[in-house]
This record gives sequence, structure tokens and C-alpha cells, in this order.
Amino acid sequence: MDFQKINISEKVVPKNYLKLAQDAQKSRETEKRELLEKRKLPINGWSDTLIEELVQQLSLLDSNNFPKKAGVGEREARIACSLVARRHYNFGHGIGRSGDLLEAQPKAAGSTLMANLTNSVLLDLIHEMGVRSCRSCFLAPLATGMSLLLCLLTLRQQKPAAKYVLWSRIDQKSCFKSIITAGLTPIIVEPQLNDNGSLTTNLQGLAQKIEELNEENILCFCTTTSCFAPRNSDDIIGVAKLAAQHALPHLVNNAYGLQSTYLTHQLEQAQRVGRVDLFVQSTDKNLMVPVGGAIIAGFDEQLVRNVAKAYPGRASSAQTLDVFMTLLSLGRNGYLNLVKERKENFEYLRMRMQEFAENHGEILLEAKANPISLAMSLSQLQDTDMELTKFGSMLYTRGISGARVVAVGDHRKVEGHHFECWGSHSAATQIPYLTMAAGLGITKSEIDNSFQKLQACWDTFSSEKSKNYNK
Repeated sequence: MDFQKINISEKVVPKNYLKLAQDAQKSRETEKRELLEKRKLPINGWSDTLIEELVQQLSLLDSNNFPKKAGVGEREARIACSLVARRHYNFGHGIGRSGDLLEAQPKAAGSTLMANLTNSVLLDLIHEMGVRSCRSCFLAPLATGMSLLLCLLTLRQQKPAAKYVLWSRIDQKSCFKSIITAGLTPIIVEPQLNDNGSLTTNLQGLAQKIEELNEENILCFCTTTSCFAPRNSDDIIGVAKLAAQHALPHLVNNAYGLQSTYLTHQLEQAQRVGRVDLFVQSTDKNLMVPVGGAIIAGFDEQLVRNVAKAYPGRASSAQTLDVFMTLLSLGRNGYLNLVKERKENFEYLRMRMQEFAENHGEILLEAKANPISLAMSLSQLQDTDMELTKFGSMLYTRGISGARVVAVGDHRKVEGHHFECWGSHSAATQIPYLTMAAGLGITKSEIDNSFQKLQACWDTFSSEKSKNYNK
């Protein structure tokens, strides 16, 4: 309510008191107006009160919240449980229309406005993180794997006869299964194992596959930026040059790479000197919201729009609401501070892991093109795969989540495809190792706590090994 447009008697409230309150309200309205007009991420984060005030106002623009409504359709956004209604701020219509995630809904002006604002603010954030030439993006109500699937199906519409996807191997099922689910055939190109134990993109292997399969049969390249060490980020600049040279689309799985300025600048450079069509990043990993959404972005506005059109039906607005409120809460400065802290804590994690490795006869498997994850050898603990698996379980039961113990020789069949040394990204892996990552929001106290528990697990495991050996 705009109290400045209402003639309120001084008998109700003294004019000077009301003037102070009106000035405060005017300040809040100015912030909301700037967001709606400029569609940029606020420099400073908003208060919870201001965020809720805007969200409630947007919600009132949806037809299910009109004071005089008479819904006679099959879908009127009726919500039976008041707890659910409160959780979603009475947004019930979702976003998009049947067949287009970016199309406006007649019954849901507020939901449409919120969705479009969220996409605009996300584009502003992508630019701020370094991908300046990105032209368009939207928030998909799907996690990374399904969002990659949506991209693949869109690219297939442009090249229906092509059936192969050149995939630089990464041992994470989502991306691989998205290729299979799209009805395409993944051509697995093993990364190169370097002397220091790290893995890098096999550009020669990718180029060789192009010669073998012919360009017209290949749909696209599929590369990955963010991954578990000792695998490096793919050389997306090198692959982008190959893509441009052979006129092949290039899809990048940037799952948790938006939080790293190193990786975002790689994306920008790759597009500048070669070809990148679409890149996908998870909302939970990069924006610290519940799992369920991904940001699909690209350098051609029409192509991104085509991906949005490939989504069948309407979509939930839950992920949009989470991201919208989180971005307003953080603001530009808040997010950039988190990015800076993450980078500092990555260096701290590297220092602690290097120190631990030296004290226990292990080595850090250096992956310089991986700015988020680190790996340390476990040579001293290597006896059997079962024992190393047990060591990983010990870490987890003691509260160390996210750390992965990778043993040598684990064979796995995924969707009919056989992978040697599954989990290590390469059949040539010979050293078992432990990985840890410094993701957005990590604190130094978490790192210190994890190494304290790691030491206790190491002592216990080594002691049990000695007992078994003596027996």
C-alpha cells in the first residue's frame, strides 16, 4: 500500500511520525522499482523482509490469489494444504506454457514476471563472473543431467541424421546417461594420463574420432569443466577450436563451474577463439539452493530459446522462487564475496592436503586446471579394494561428506558400456587416491575438522591393517 497517496488524518497518526515511515517505505519501493526496471542483480543483498514483501506482491498478481475469482478450469492452482501454500508463497501456476518455458501465462502475471526477472538477474551474474559474451540463459526446473538431455534433444533437431556424441570421459553418470537417454551413441575418448598423475583432454583422440566417423554423423562434442581431481577441466578452448574447424556443436557440462572465475573465463575464451553452443550449470552447487534446477546458457539467443521450447508442458516455479530469493538475499557483493572466500579456502585445502600427504608418505596428484577439487594418493593404504572401500566408509560415518576414495581396478557397466577403473576417469589409473573439494560456502573450520577426522581414520585403519597382517 502506498500511504503517500492516501489522505490520513492526524487524529489517526501524527504527520511527522507518518512522514518518517513513508520515507522508509519509499526507500524500499525504490529498490524494488530499480530491480524491475534495470533487471540487474542488486549490488547489496536485500533483507528478508524486503524479499518477502516483493514475493508476496508478485504472488498477488496470479489469478489464484485474486479476491474475486471464479475458477472453472481444470487447473486453477488450488492448494489443499496451507503449509504447502505458505512454503510456495501461494505461487501455484508454475512457469511457461505448454511447449515453451519462456512463454507468459495469462493466469500467472506474477509467476511470469518472477521467472523473467530471475533469468535476467542470472544473465547479469554470468556476465559478472566472466562470461561477458553470453547472450541468453534461463533457469530450467531440471537438475544438470536432464538439462543436458534437453540440450542434446535440441541440437538433434538441427542435425537429425547425426547419432554420435564425442564425449571426453568423466566418471559421473548423469552426463553419460543423458546421452544414452537422448537416443544417441556416446563415443568415449579416454583422457591422457600425465607423469604427475593428473588427467588432461585427449585432443588428438577427439580429432581422430572425427576422421573415423565423419562430421555428418557426429552431433556434437560434450566436455566437462568441473570434475573430481586428478582429472583436470577439459581443454574447452582446444575443443572449441576443433568444433569451429569441423562445424560441430559443442555442449559444455559446467556443473559447478559458475563459482570459479578461472572456469568462466575459459568459457569466454573458448567462445572467442572457437565454438561453444550451450553450457549448463547446477543451481544447488553454484547458488546454494535445494537440488532440482540448472541454468542453461548460450551465445546464441535463438538456440537457447529453442532449448526452452523443447521442454514439454509447464514447469514448477519452486526452483525459480528459490533462486530468485537467494540472489536478492546475496546481492552482487554477497555472491562475489562467497566466490573470493571459496578461492581462498581452496588454497587452504591444498595446503592442508599437501601437509598431510608429506607427513604420511603420500603425494598430491596435482591438477592445475582443476580449481575446485584436489586428490591425494593412498599408496600406503593400498592392499585390497575392499580395504580402501572400508576406509571411505570410515570417513563418511565420522561425518566427512563429499570426500571420495577411489580404488584401482573397479570395473563398472553403465548403460551397456564397460568402464575400466570406474571412478578414476581413466583405464590407465594405477594409484588409489582420496579426493576433496572446496565448493561454494565451504569454511576453514570445516576443512580443519575434516583433517582432524581424517587423521583419526588413518590411525584406526592403519592399526587394523597391522593387526590383520600379524595374524
